[in-house]
Amino acid sequence: MKNLGSLLSSITFGSFLLGVGFLGQSNASPKEVRVYSGRHYNTDRQVFKQFAEETGIRVRLIESTGISLIERLKREGSNSKADVVLLVDAARISNAAKFGLLQPYRSEFLDKNVPAKYRDKDGKWYALTRRVRVLVVNPKKVDIEKVRNYSDLSDPSLKGLVCLRNRKSPYNQSLVADQIVLKGEVKTKLWLKNIIANVSEPYFPGDIGIIRAVAQGKCGVGIVNHYYVSRMLAGINGTRDMKLAKRVNVVTPNPAHVNVSAGGLAKHAENKTEAIRLLEYLASPKGSKGLANPTYEHPLVGANQAKEVKKFGPFNPDSVTINQLGSFNSKAIKMMTAAGWD
Repeated sequence: MKNLGSLLSSITFGSFLLGVGFLGQSNASPKEVRVYSGRHYNTDRQVFKQFAEETGIRVRLIESTGISLIERLKREGSNSKADVVLLVDAARISNAAKFGLLQPYRSEFLDKNVPAKYRDKDGKWYALTRRVRVLVVNPKKVDIEKVRNYSDLSDPSLKGLVCLRNRKSPYNQSLVADQIVLKGEVKTKLWLKNIIANVSEPYFPGDIGIIRAVAQGKCGVGIVNHYYVSRMLAGINGTRDMKLAKRVNVVTPNPAHVNVSAGGLAKHAENKTEAIRLLEYLASPKGSKGLANPTYEHPLVGANQAKEVKKFGPFNPDSVTINQLGSFNSKAIKMMTAAGWD
């Protein structure tokens, strides 16, 4: 990755960290595709490099946070150079579509390879990888048998033992939207009230902080995306985090809330043919595994086979579609705010 990293030059542009890469041979076809990516994994660049080598289409890559990319696309308007937009979380990709930043397109390949629940009904975006929202439990603080699903975190016996990421987390917003779809507003409102009553620690800015807190006994249980634990177990964050991750148990609710990272065709894409070809590549079994395997996410079909993921056991996605998660995002935020989820 060091050699690949040397191909990238980074500059600061306002609040953006801009990474621009020209992937592929300099004497290749002049065809290219410009990618605005909210995924922050260096390993993605290897997938783009492989695409460039196989197709002769160069990839220009700009990376930043999802919120920043959406604001940039709004600001650029018809002057935008983006061809493909990659974002994480159902709400972000749905909002990009709602704001008119993506254009619809149909692809027989994508319709065949991306399950219906993981793609936009109007063809504005398609999922590329999946991530499961799981529970991390400190067995010295909480009886593992009493924490099997999301609703259990509202039990009064967990008073002062629950840790949560803050309300701004798109992952928690989507989890609440998921519960609204499955249980309705009345039951979700009660669940929110009771789970908030069980929180004692300040709300965390990230999932890794929750895993550390649970491991250290500051909390008994928290909610995180599965791959954060896997990355810690694999030593990607260092030896200290590896040891901490080994102290927690991971409980995968059955059925489980599943979120995605997804890609769409930018509204003003100039290289439309090349962009669709890249999206088809990323959604293919090879491309989806190429994105998901190094990051410990799950590909669109099947499961990540890394030992750090397999130890959590199989997962059974619930019936909620990604479109529904996006549709109920604003309602979820209002209900979280009303419940006192900071």
